[in-house]
Amino acid sequence: MRVWENICETVEAGNRLGTAEGIYLFEKAEFHRLGQLADRVRERKVGSQASYVVNRYLNYSNVCILSCQFCAFARKKREPGTFAYSVEELTEAARKSVAQGITEIHIVGGLHPSLPYSFYLEMLSSLAALEPRPVLKVFTAIEIRHLAERVAKKPIVEVLADFKAAGLGSLTGGGAEIFDAGVRDRICRGKETAAEWLEVHRIWHEMGGRSTATMLYGHVETAAQRVHHLEQLRSLQDETGGFTGFVPFAFEPAQTRLAELGRMRRASALEELRVIAASRLLLDNFDHITAYWISTGLPLAQVALSYGADDLHGTIEEEKIFHMAGAQTPLGQTRGNLERAIRAAGRVPVQRNTFYEPVWNGEITR
Repeated sequence: MRVWENICETVEAGNRLGTAEGIYLFEKAEFHRLGQLADRVRERKVGSQASYVVNRYLNYSNVCILSCQFCAFARKKREPGTFAYSVEELTEAARKSVAQGITEIHIVGGLHPSLPYSFYLEMLSSLAALEPRPVLKVFTAIEIRHLAERVAKKPIVEVLADFKAAGLGSLTGGGAEIFDAGVRDRICRGKETAAEWLEVHRIWHEMGGRSTATMLYGHVETAAQRVHHLEQLRSLQDETGGFTGFVPFAFEPAQTRLAELGRMRRASALEELRVIAASRLLLDNFDHITAYWISTGLPLAQVALSYGADDLHGTIEEEKIFHMAGAQTPLGQTRGNLERAIRAAGRVPVQRNTFYEPVWNGEITR
């Protein structure tokens, strides 16, 4: 009991929790007390507001040179189920969404072995020319390293500068998974290391860019490895201040190779809420924690607004990665559904942009 009292005293004083305390949050903290403490911290940071972004997901291709065991999205070249869209097709899809009021286009893809560097530059330039201009939240750190090292054969900072000039507004947080090397060897062997993921975000932040951070949990990781992951993110945020928010999501096992390891049980609703609450308390230098409704479902994301989350992500419109892995949630949500969920949770809905700034009719408000 004294451990919990010490945690409460530390958090209420605005001080930082350590590794042992973080593990306690995941393994032993009484569930409702944990949620109440996380909710108090959320209110201290953002008040009664809960946000969402009007966005559109696009994927240029699912062709990928990697074979991550947790992934049901990627395909090898010429394998059944592959897709690859042209710049014209991506731009036309985005144009229709921009006309309907989206403020952000979110794009990731596989590590394609043969698309030329010019494709990515043209994609960004074409999307950036849309009116009104959306923020382009594009590429994971893993994609950036692939494009720098294997495609352009240029330093990461030069590739990021090229993309920024072409219209890149923000990096996504994908590819982080769990930072522990042993876990990565089991679920995504051959993928870039934690240090390499962090390096891309560090460089981008030093260039004045912003990005989100993520964690994929509920597979083979331990509580200690979750805490280590969060501590690494917290450390980089101390250094750069470049992360806008944190988005945890549970592993979807149904259609993945990890199912062969016997990891068929998906994280429970209680576990998802515990991760959100513990993340709020450990990530003391992050203002925003997202309940990713694509993963949790909207009803549980609504509950998460009382367990430390202050954001429901976005309208999304056409999510592929989680649904190809077996997610049963809708492909998208309307603005009205998100606002009703926020109000029903006792919060004030606020439409935001990519950088968590409130917007009205596409314009930043203060």
